[in-house]
Order: sequence, then structure tokens, then C-alpha cells
Amino acid sequence: MQRWRGLEDIPQDWGRSVVTIGSYDGVHRGHQLIVGRAVERARELGLPCVVVTFDPHPSEVVRPGSHPPLLAPHHRRAELMADLGVDAVLILPFTTEFSRLTPADFVAKVLVDKLHAKAVVEGPNFRFGYKAAGTVDFLAEQGATYDFDVEVVDLFVSGAAGGGEPFSSTLTRRLVAEGDVAGAAEILGRPHRVEGVVVRGAQRGRELGYPTANVETLPHTAIPADGVYAGWLHVDGEAMPAAISVGTNPQFDGTERTVEAYAIDRVGLELYGLHVAVDFLAFVRGQAKFDSIDALLVAMADDVKRARELIAAAS
Repeated sequence: MQRWRGLEDIPQDWGRSVVTIGSYDGVHRGHQLIVGRAVERARELGLPCVVVTFDPHPSEVVRPGSHPPLLAPHHRRAELMADLGVDAVLILPFTTEFSRLTPADFVAKVLVDKLHAKAVVEGPNFRFGYKAAGTVDFLAEQGATYDFDVEVVDLFVSGAAGGGEPFSSTLTRRLVAEGDVAGAAEILGRPHRVEGVVVRGAQRGRELGYPTANVETLPHTAIPADGVYAGWLHVDGEAMPAAISVGTNPQFDGTERTVEAYAIDRVGLELYGLHVAVDFLAFVRGQAKFDSIDALLVAMADDVKRARELIAAAS
């Protein structure tokens, strides 16, 4: 799959294509319906499928300081798009100047001049251009002018997560923030993932017999609520069952919020400096401060036991 960072990266000889546009944070099951349909349409027409997305999130430029927690970094979204059959991902730098493009200018400069769209596939609430003035109806009008079709995919699908609300990134972020990683996974179609480089911490886990990978998470990452979780630690393509701690470590009067993963039944791992991923399967318990270190050790042993059981059941 090709990855382009800006309009100038698009090959000069790029022909017609099927396009879908959006932030697509998380590439959740609702997004998968749109992207999947765009891929199908591209195959029907014998053309490549292109996903257009933005960096940073548009809200950060339009309303500085409002950047939402991200469910997936751009490289992860690209991997998920590739799995869906997308041929190219175009990441447009979302600047103040770019935010002022009128809907008509966006269509002309991006969809027509650069991507030569033959068809555009979007959800019913898609908005674009300056002050989000562009709608799917306007897009269809532009399509009649520039010879591309517009197809709208109904996204009003829902599950048990969030009380049956439609799948959305906003709902997923809320569930993650509440620690309902199982509910978030229902919407995403896979466990919520946090990535980063393993850095040296206070090494108390090692002293207590539970050495953890202290993950320095990427900026704006959506991190689950403080507590203990069951999940997996991904290192160099290997998924290791893990007990995961999120929080400030109140037992030792910590103040910095961290994500630490203990690879269950693994000994001698040297992970410092490696980029790893942590998948959250299930909530085990909330963060707590115990009366003694011995009480903490009892709780940690129970956490690992519970995590092992949850992972085995999921497998």
C-alpha cells in the first residue's frame, strides 16, 4: 500500500481512483463499513482505492487545545486500512491555511486535480471545507460537474457497547476513558491498543518480582482509566499475555501517570528502547493503595491469576 504525506507526494501519472475522506481515528466497525464499500467500488471499477485523512486532527487547528485522545496513530490506521484492501493513504497536513479551503476548492484541488476521483464514498454525516460547510449533497452536486459518483453508506449500526449507541470514535473514546475496554473492543472490532517505547521507570515491579515494560505512550494517546487490565504485550511481532497497570502508582505516592505491562510467565525480557504495543482485553480492578507491601503482593498475584484466566477464556 502506498502512503503519501501531502498532495505533492501523489505520483504525477496517478490515474482515476475511488476515494473516501475522514479522520478515521480507530478505524472502528462503522469506519470499516465505509472503507470496505470504497474498496468494493474500486474493485468493481478496476481502480485503486484511496483514503484521505488529516494530521493533526482538524479540531486542534480549528480549536487549539481541543485535540481529542487518539484511538490509533497514523501508522496503525494505515496498517488497518491496508488489511481492508486500501491501495493508498493520503495524509494531508491540516494547517490553518488548509482549514480555510472552501468545499468547492477542496473538491477541485484534492479530489479532481490530484486524485482524479471517479467515485467518492462517505458516511451520511460527512462534512468538509471551511467551517465544515460542505455536505454529501454538495459533494454530489460537484460530482455531477466533475464526473464522479457519490455513494453514501448508512452508518447507523450499533451494538451492546455504550447502551446501543451507533458506533463512533467519540463513544469509543468515552468507553476507553471509563475503563470499559471490552465495550471499546466491540466497537473497534479488536482490542484497544496503546503504543510507545519502553523506558526505564522506578523498577519497583522488578524488585517485587513482577518486572514491567514501562511504555512511554505517543502524544494524544487515548489511555484507559486507572486500574489493572488483562491483555497482550506485542514485541517484534509476538503477542505475550500480560497484566497491565495504568495509573500513578499510589502505593509509592507516584504522581506521573504510566502504562506498565507485565508479560505473564516470561523471564529475562530486555525491552528497553523497543517500540511495543499493548492491547487491552478486559478490566480487572481499579487502582488502589494497600495497607502494606505484603497486601500489594497478594493483590498483584491475584491480578496476574485473573488476567491469565481472562486471556485464556478469550483465546
